[in-house]
Amino acid sequence: MDLKWAKRIADLPPYLFAEIDAKKSEMRAKGVDIIDLSVGDPDIPTPRHIVDALKKAAEDPQNHRYPSYEGMLSFRTAVAEWYKERFGVELDPKTEVVALIGSKEGIAHTPLAFLDPGDIALYTDPGYPVYPTSISFAGGVPYAVPLLKENGFLPDLGSIPADIAKKAKMMFVNYPNNPTAAVADGGFYEELVDFAVKYNILICHDAAYTEMAYEGYKPSSFLQFDGAKETGIEFHSLSKTFNMTGWRIGFAVGNGKAIGGLGKIKTNIDSGAFQAVQVAGIEALKNYKIGLEDRIRIFQERRDIFCRGLDEVGLSYSKPMATFYVWFEVPAGLTSKDFSAKLLSETGIVVTPGTGFGKYGEGYVRVSTTFNTDRIIQAVERLKEAKF
Repeated sequence: MDLKWAKRIADLPPYLFAEIDAKKSEMRAKGVDIIDLSVGDPDIPTPRHIVDALKKAAEDPQNHRYPSYEGMLSFRTAVAEWYKERFGVELDPKTEVVALIGSKEGIAHTPLAFLDPGDIALYTDPGYPVYPTSISFAGGVPYAVPLLKENGFLPDLGSIPADIAKKAKMMFVNYPNNPTAAVADGGFYEELVDFAVKYNILICHDAAYTEMAYEGYKPSSFLQFDGAKETGIEFHSLSKTFNMTGWRIGFAVGNGKAIGGLGKIKTNIDSGAFQAVQVAGIEALKNYKIGLEDRIRIFQERRDIFCRGLDEVGLSYSKPMATFYVWFEVPAGLTSKDFSAKLLSETGIVVTPGTGFGKYGEGYVRVSTTFNTDRIIQAVERLKEAKF
């Protein structure tokens, strides 16, 4: 049987982290002690009160049946209450909130609701690889908007050609940003709303990292700004805030018609998130401050350790005010992939080459500090001994 993949997947490059995993396995087979700083997967356990809520909910037979695709109303209400407390944003839990099986699922499905074949969708580059992939899967045409150092890794909306903006149906934006760790202020979000209104573009703001911020900084929600709810939706995840990456629970909020469109896709594709996990999510959101400052303190300490190491080695970076990533420039004369490969072969340190996040990631690599602090210290010592 001559079985062929569909063009939509045959044309895809290997998923970034799958390719990195293969290289890690190869080095481990050679006996190399690998320090893996490539994936943003928190090592700190999920808080005990959330785990206990899951255990109790899992014992309830009512939670063993099919959940609703849009999520339990009690979970969506908890989301709305959290948004009100954290951001001052009013949401109708019935029409402006939908539960997701992790924010990645919602991001990947959203273009199916709003793009017809050939429609243009904008996304920031470097960025989460799911943005352009999901646009392509929906038959859309991805258009990269560069994030450049000279602009503080914010998109220059005025640089987008008018003919492209007029044809674009949606735009993925993400702050605090993965991979650059850049943050956005109110002036940018106001400009983004104006841009969306002018060109009738749905803004899809990925806000997964708003709660992992340092030195008293509190990132904003896109929805806090006038007109934002009329022009966009926001994705959030419990993964990063509560160390729940494996639990697969998140939510999208915002414009009612947009949430309804995403919900209609989900009705036909999945059967919703396990209700016991939603109950645990309610516990997390209602008590979101428990342990949060302690987790932030740990990640801030790791950030500082790694950044001091970069200072000693002489590699350039901008000090992150949020996320658990450090985005730094590779030594002159090396590409991102060359530097990453050299670092792995000579030191056993795994970092993510910037080009894995898009064309405009060239010249940079990303480190995640979601690993044991002692290993971060070891990585810094190895980095200082490397020859570049």
